[in-house]
Amino acid sequence: GMVTGLKPEKAAYYRELHADTWAGVLAAIKQYNIRNFSIYLKEIDGKLYLFSYYEYIGDDYDADMKRIAADTITQRWWRETAPCQLPLPEAAANGEIWTPMEEVFHTD
Repeated sequence: GMVTGLKPEKAAYYRELHADTWAGVLAAIKQYNIRNFSIYLKEIDGKLYLFSYYEYIGDDYDADMKRIAADTITQRWWRETAPCQLPLPEAAANGEIWTPMEEVFHTD
């Protein structure tokens, strides 16, 4: 799971984008072994946060993430979504948008 902030003035646009996610973005996600991908929105103390979760089914996570990052349609998508997001300090310090979260429980 990962977390990031969402700029309040961009919340409607972010929802609109994800209500009609581009086919090329969905194809890259599937091609590079991501399944069961969800993004949740929660307001906490007047601030908006996004939580994302997905399952990776491939054999080389780092290589697949690099392939997704190199995909031109995904890059265009990120140019739309990144200005909506408000990285937490840890991610911002590393030039990232999403902050990984520690898994403290899992069951199948």
